[in-house]
Amino acid sequence: MPDAVDTDSPASRDAPVFAEPWQAEAFAMTVALHDKGLFSWSEWADALSAEVKKPGAAADGHDYYEHWLAALEGLLASKGLAHKSDVDALAQAWERAAHATPHGKPILLENDPHAAR
Repeated sequence: MPDAVDTDSPASRDAPVFAEPWQAEAFAMTVALHDKGLFSWSEWADALSAEVKKPGAAADGHDYYEHWLAALEGLLASKGLAHKSDVDALAQAWERAAHATPHGKPILLENDPHAAR
């Protein structure tokens, strides 16, 4: 039997909860959308479970938040709240805005060179 993880060790207390900022944002969006009543926790659990069980999921779980995001996108699309094409278009706009924003300045969608003026 493997050793139990010591969650009280200094190393585990100092470890970041999320590996990347976008993971924390996806987590926060999920909680906020649930709090607004857009889906139940059982609906969320079913959506996330279905994503994690798909073929190709990493055995070590390093892609967990990619599945989290896919579950959120799928749940919003199934409820007619945000279609995948809309989410993809917005993600592309943010990417363009990020590349067009000078270092150290806030990234704003208005910085997207393809944004309607």
